[in-house]
Amino acid sequence: MDSISPIDNSPNIEFNSNSSSRRSISSVQSKASRGNSIREVSVGDLGSKPVRYGSRGADSEVFSMSQKEINEEDARLVYVNDPFNTNERFEFAGNSVRTGKYSLFTFLPKNLFEQFHRVAYIYFLVIAVLNQIPQLAVFGRGASILPLAFVLLVTAVKDAYEDYRRHRSDKIENNRLASVLVNDQFQLKKWKDIRVGEIIKIHANETLPCDMVLLSASDPTGVAYVQTINLDGESNLKTRYAKQETLLKLPEKEKISALIKCEKPNRNIYGFQANMEVDGKRLSLGPSNILLRGCELKNTTWAIGVAVYAGRETKAMLNNSGAPSKRSWLETHMNSEIIKLSFFLIALCTVVSVCAAVWLKRHKDELDYLPFYRRKDFSKGGKAVNYNYYGWGFEIVFTFLMSVIVFQIMIPISLYISMELVRVGQAYFMIQDTQMYDDPSGSKFQCRALNINEDLGQIKYIFSDKTGTLTENKMEFQCASIWGVSYSDSKASSETEQAGYNVQVDGKVIKPKMKVKLDPHLLRLSRSGKGTKEGKHVHDFFLALAACNTIVPLLIDTSDPNVKLIDYQGESPDEQALVYAAAAYGFMLVERTSGHIAIDVQGERKRTCNSVVAAALDLVLEEIKSEIVVIEMVVVVRVDIFFSFYPYPNHPKADAPNPVGHGLIVSVFCRIALHGQCRFNVLGLHEFDSDRKRMSVILGCPDKTVRLFVKGADTSMFNVIDKASNMNIIRETEAHLYAYSSMGLRTLVVGMRELNASEFEQWQSSFEAASTALIGRAASLRRVAINLENNLCLLGASAIEDKLQKGVPEAIESLRTAGINVWVLTGDKQETAISIGYSSKLLTSKMTQIIINCNSKESCKKCLEDAIAMSKKLITVSGISHNVGRSSGATVTPVALIIDGSSLVYILDSELEELLFQLARNCSVVLCCRVAPLQKAGIVALVKNRTTDMTLAIGDGANDVSMIQMADVGVGISGQEGRQAVMSSDFAMGQFRFLVPLLLVHGHWNYQRMGYMILYNFYRNAVLVLVLFWYVLYTCFSLTTAINEWSSVLYSVIYTSLSYNLWQSAVVFFIPLLAYRHSTIDVSSIGDLWTLAVVILVNVHLAMDIIRWNWISHAAIWGSIIATIICVIVIDAIPSLPGYWAIFNVAKTGLFWLCLMAIVVAALIPRFVVKFFCQYYYPCDVQIAREAEKFGQQRQFGAVELEMNPIFDPPRT
Repeated sequence: MDSISPIDNSPNIEFNSNSSSRRSISSVQSKASRGNSIREVSVGDLGSKPVRYGSRGADSEVFSMSQKEINEEDARLVYVNDPFNTNERFEFAGNSVRTGKYSLFTFLPKNLFEQFHRVAYIYFLVIAVLNQIPQLAVFGRGASILPLAFVLLVTAVKDAYEDYRRHRSDKIENNRLASVLVNDQFQLKKWKDIRVGEIIKIHANETLPCDMVLLSASDPTGVAYVQTINLDGESNLKTRYAKQETLLKLPEKEKISALIKCEKPNRNIYGFQANMEVDGKRLSLGPSNILLRGCELKNTTWAIGVAVYAGRETKAMLNNSGAPSKRSWLETHMNSEIIKLSFFLIALCTVVSVCAAVWLKRHKDELDYLPFYRRKDFSKGGKAVNYNYYGWGFEIVFTFLMSVIVFQIMIPISLYISMELVRVGQAYFMIQDTQMYDDPSGSKFQCRALNINEDLGQIKYIFSDKTGTLTENKMEFQCASIWGVSYSDSKASSETEQAGYNVQVDGKVIKPKMKVKLDPHLLRLSRSGKGTKEGKHVHDFFLALAACNTIVPLLIDTSDPNVKLIDYQGESPDEQALVYAAAAYGFMLVERTSGHIAIDVQGERKRTCNSVVAAALDLVLEEIKSEIVVIEMVVVVRVDIFFSFYPYPNHPKADAPNPVGHGLIVSVFCRIALHGQCRFNVLGLHEFDSDRKRMSVILGCPDKTVRLFVKGADTSMFNVIDKASNMNIIRETEAHLYAYSSMGLRTLVVGMRELNASEFEQWQSSFEAASTALIGRAASLRRVAINLENNLCLLGASAIEDKLQKGVPEAIESLRTAGINVWVLTGDKQETAISIGYSSKLLTSKMTQIIINCNSKESCKKCLEDAIAMSKKLITVSGISHNVGRSSGATVTPVALIIDGSSLVYILDSELEELLFQLARNCSVVLCCRVAPLQKAGIVALVKNRTTDMTLAIGDGANDVSMIQMADVGVGISGQEGRQAVMSSDFAMGQFRFLVPLLLVHGHWNYQRMGYMILYNFYRNAVLVLVLFWYVLYTCFSLTTAINEWSSVLYSVIYTSLSYNLWQSAVVFFIPLLAYRHSTIDVSSIGDLWTLAVVILVNVHLAMDIIRWNWISHAAIWGSIIATIICVIVIDAIPSLPGYWAIFNVAKTGLFWLCLMAIVVAALIPRFVVKFFCQYYYPCDVQIAREAEKFGQQRQFGAVELEMNPIFDPPRT
């Protein structure tokens, strides 16, 4: 990436209520009043309250449950190793899981209830019921029920098979075995029999059967490693810690008596709040102390825990909600078309019933003897009585209802099944597309929601995350600013880069797994030690990078037995890159436990205790040689306890109950320090949160000092930096940050300060009180961190590169050429987002940028109004009118809107939303930076609620879940940030560039094919219904039908298995009527002619629209015709059915075949003529491209230019 920002090449109009913090080529200062602070809206308790999208720190509703502050009444009480008492009092769920929807007894009623949610099914059920009434029976009772029964049966079989697979999977899962403590011994027990409160032992590579609090582990420090790939898709190992008070307790030898008070079950897999009362102490439990069901134990021999959530109450099962249920626009629109067809059907029935009423009035004196009515029955001894006649009024009502039954096929019952089958085929084509297969990750395209395939072809707006979606999310350390000096020499020597840094331990070489480009000057300073002022700043900076994180170092064997690689596992790719950078410069993190970290600093072996204590160690060890191994294990644990609370050896509270044990603790700690690396005690850790936007760690250092290291976003860090120290350093660092961001690099600011004894004691008491609070713990810990993180000394800033994914610029250009608006919503800095926008071709040098950065509602309103006026002026100047299209010869000046999350706080959920929408619809590009997850969803809702255009959201992380679920179509990227986005999406794929074939190829064909299939189904049924309508008009409105009832039933199912009008129906009806008007042909024979004519007609009509023929097309079209002929022959060969032998009699005459040919030709001539003129004189772009592709294979075109139709932006509504 070029170091010079391309921003200088384009005009830049900035609306900023605090312009001193921003740099731009030209700025227009807003004169609106300035606000004081950013308001925050808590969404911890959503309940019935509407979701507020304007909050910066708000998270998605999915993850908000465990952020609720719980009270004592809501606490869940778990008695450790006492499942009887636990479950007797509270009746917790068992560990048996059930993902199946139905049981043997509930399948039929529940499945039918779900199927009849489709209004069309209720319509067909009413038709079938009406046909069972003797007065209304037009078709046989069985024939009227068969279509609906067939559709219901097919769907029920499919649902039953899917549920059977779920039940089979549940049975396998529930019968797995785990080691459970029973009568002071671990015994194998089925998962489904595990109860809350029982103690469970998990061995390496085993899967956890339930959610359990970690009590102890094989590691002497109480650390256990788990892989959560089955839960969130992340392959990196996570660390979980056992409390020191339970670590040494062996359940087989001593009874563990403890009480856990935890929050009620919720879906937040990243949160957990609880307390544990053990041995008279109250200990806090958090996310680092719980192991979740579905995780696998890795790099740990065994781990012991107590079950707190089981079965359906585990976090994994609570998150097992499947893909979101969405309905496609086409299906929704089809419902409205069905309603229109219903009105048309009612109109036809009304015409028939009114005509019947008139006819009955005119022929009322003849009704006694007419064969269709025969009102009088003379078979009763000469006395005439009324026979099947209920009066003029009832006859009209019966005629109307019978008309509904006869014309019922106007709405095709097989359409829904046809749609499902087509969608399955479309999903198969998408999954098997090699152009959407990601080789690096080996992931195929996933279709998680079959019912919205066709929506992919109607997308107008794409909302995309940046990190991990447009970029690879594989971070590489590039440069750093340390104490006001920028080290960004990218011309690192190949020797330095290849050799890297390594350490030797026990004769084996350990080196980092990943290599980092090094700055030669910075490398020399890092090796020079703390002797110089520059060296000290460099030392502290890289020490902060190595220590201020949650990275877990793991050793990996290589082909060389003397060489091992150290792999840094962590949840954040940024942290991994920073720790690898620190290791490359000689600050290698080699060990992490629950209480300390070990860092090799330039290979030094520093002494942290004097020789007198070391001599005491030798004396103690000499006395207990036989138990040296056990004591070392215990001692390491006690070192953590001792130094976690008492970092100073001369601390007044440092008296131990056992002097010999106290001596062992101190001495063995000294022995370890003498043998290994610099050992730092982790006295406290405040993890990153979206409110503070920083993390901090308190370390007890080998030189007996206590230091606070903090890193975070520049917007949050500069607020806590001691500006009285050195303003020049701060200004230089700010300049470097701007330069790094302009190059598209991700930046973090690092600071530190030393804590004295009183500050540490004050923090320690506050931290213990906050961490053990069951009510308001999250807020209390946040306040403790804020009170501590202040007056920091600025160490410097880091810059990390997150490279663009392959093909992103080309993909965005293709999407925009297709008329799709691409918006980018990111949490990165504005400068970083703009730089990525240029490199991805989202922004161009021809665009005019409108930048809005405000910190009050009034200033936001003023900025939006000014920006709207500016955009309209630019549109007027460039000659663009969204109402009339693009003027001839006018030059286009596109506008790009860039807005930050601070401004969105005041815009979203307020009347200013409409102003933002008016501005955004005039812009070609919208780039939102520094936005929170709910703000992303708010931006999607802004467009979705104000336009009928289809929206698509694409992202890769948990922070993208909100917008993915808000959009009409959600796409998840299988990236580096887990599978939360994938699990919440409708479609999943490996790369952003796959959107091009997904939308422009598969989306186009999905919509075109599905739309044509729906129209064809309506067309073919309309032709048959109108033929029946014409026949009714010529049969005294008696609702008798010439077409066999079984042919009518099978028409949609077999005769036209792949699904125009008034003209075609008239041709089909009147040509046979005129041809046989003087003959004695019976109604069944002419009915067979009509049946065959309609089937051949609609299939040939379909054949005219086939774009590319293959064996499937031939089989479907000609196979339907052949199947129809066979079925008609079979039906007419059954003596018990009406029309016996009719087809054999009529098909012997030449007139029959002449009529058949005349019908097809006459009916299709108008269609053929219109199709010829449209394609020859007014071809569409697709037709032009298709002809160029076809003829280009036969001959080479010279300098031939094909003029494509211009693409205009549609009118904005």
